[in-house]
Amino acid sequence: MKIYIGADHAGYEFKKKLKEYLTNLGLGYEVEDMGAFTYDEDDDYPDFVRPVAEAVAKDEGNVGIVLGGSGQGEAMCANRVPGIRAALFYGEALPKEAIDVQGEKSADLFEIVKIARVHNNANILSLGVRFLSEDEAKYATELFLKTEFKGEERHIRRINKLG
Repeated sequence: MKIYIGADHAGYEFKKKLKEYLTNLGLGYEVEDMGAFTYDEDDDYPDFVRPVAEAVAKDEGNVGIVLGGSGQGEAMCANRVPGIRAALFYGEALPKEAIDVQGEKSADLFEIVKIARVHNNANILSLGVRFLSEDEAKYATELFLKTEFKGEERHIRRINKLG
């Protein structure tokens, strides 16, 4: 599997660490860096996200990882490319039911990453680096890569309605 990776200035340092992590996992992933290649606080995320999305759209079976401050704009940009299903992950998003009366977390924070793959066949993971630790980003990415789309008819039907 090939992984296309891209980030703007907000995700630049995280991207370098994540790229190294993925390369050294020993799981046979080929990682192609689509930029940014230097830190520039005035750069624009679409300049790096769109090439990732276009490469993933052309290369069915491969995936992308995009990183930005919130991950929101990156997911929005990627999802404008036909054939892309980018899922956003920024960590602490929990439904009210997942918080018990003492305010403790009682849900798997990474469940959304699994659902994005199993139900939605997401092919890009957008990470909001201002809301994640390095370890959370690595774990979410590894989970995204290892989780497979189950191909259930109801999910295929819904994905096909996306256009």
